[in-house]
Amino acid sequence: MAESRDANWFTDRLTDRSIRGIALETGALIRAGALPVGTKLPPIRDLAFALGVSPATISEAWSELRRQKIISGRGRNGTWVSGDRFVAKPNRLGSSGNYGEGILNLTAAVPDVRLLPPLAEAMAYGASAENLNSYERNRILPELEEEVRKAWPYEPEAFLATNGGYNAVYTLVHALLPPGASVAIENPTGMRILDILEDRGVRIVPVECDGEGPLPSSLAAAMKSRPAAFIFQPRLHSVTGQSVSRERLEALAEVLKESDTLIVEDDGVGDISAAPRHSLGTRFPNRVIHILSFSKTHGPDLRLAVLSSTRVIVEQIQSYRSFSAGWTSRILQAATAWLLRDPATRDSVDHARTVYHTRRAHLVGALQNRGVHALHGAGLCAWVPVSSEPFAMVTLAAHGIAIHPGAKFSNLPTRHLRIATATLSDRYEKVADSIALAAGT
Repeated sequence: MAESRDANWFTDRLTDRSIRGIALETGALIRAGALPVGTKLPPIRDLAFALGVSPATISEAWSELRRQKIISGRGRNGTWVSGDRFVAKPNRLGSSGNYGEGILNLTAAVPDVRLLPPLAEAMAYGASAENLNSYERNRILPELEEEVRKAWPYEPEAFLATNGGYNAVYTLVHALLPPGASVAIENPTGMRILDILEDRGVRIVPVECDGEGPLPSSLAAAMKSRPAAFIFQPRLHSVTGQSVSRERLEALAEVLKESDTLIVEDDGVGDISAAPRHSLGTRFPNRVIHILSFSKTHGPDLRLAVLSSTRVIVEQIQSYRSFSAGWTSRILQAATAWLLRDPATRDSVDHARTVYHTRRAHLVGALQNRGVHALHGAGLCAWVPVSSEPFAMVTLAAHGIAIHPGAKFSNLPTRHLRIATATLSDRYEKVADSIALAAGT
């Protein structure tokens, strides 16, 4: 029979009666074994009365422990200790399967390694980077800042090198956004960004998009929740392959101008896009955080992205980083600066952009010929409408094709597939036949 603890048991053991204190001290009791797995916790109202706090305080503390998967259950059935430790897990990314031989894997919208520039000379140069092996926590190497400034879409106060684009998002979310804050984000969006936000415990407010980017009307509706941040992709959408027009960017600026919401611009695909770089930083330099990743263009093992913002915001983000990496490898920063100066690397990126565009266009064209209303665009994948995601997934699996359902990229019901096209160099007609069947056309 499961153990239980009455409210009085907690009165001598919980000394900090704040939401955070109750959550931390209860979690510590669970980890210490004083509240074993399976223990039933007292009703919220009883515990609130015993501790002299409001029921809302207990409810919020329990919500934090529930988010950490330490307790479970709610309502009339009670609340139970369900675990003794919290292991963060990116559920959307973690649910991706491992596919065996004979399966055409179109799940990963990653660059074709054959199209990435060679790194040997760049890495050799990086090994002589300025201030190499120092424990000084510099934000960015001067030579890398000099190179990125040449094409940066506005004039920011400060730059920061990070360990990739998602590391930039993860770090700024934890440095600047408290759990429970509202965050407006375009829908659909990158599944790893949703993982990061869900893990942080923020309230996600979707902003619908069309072929020109986030809809101003949808953003205006989202702003009624007073979001702490608005996250979007200012140039090329990594999921749909559509680009934000200059006119749409200006319309979004009009919606945002009366707020103090942080604006996070995630240019994760970088110069895979031929669209010009632009930013709301020209309008709102005091609250824009602009991120450019080099993973898709120059190589994921460079583990490098650069973000810009005000000095105060960059210092806040850097301060949070001091709990972990502290700084991004100077070797990798110097190597990236070398690549940005190298004419052969620029030619390589230009060639890759053309190839990716051609591959995507071949598949989308073949789908359109079969009555599937996929949209032409750019990037490493296509966003394909279907009648039913479960039916489409099963049908494509039967044809030996693995893809991601649209549900991984949205918190709302979807009827789409995300099809990676970057490594699809042939078999367009066969793949299009299978997708058309799966789409229910």
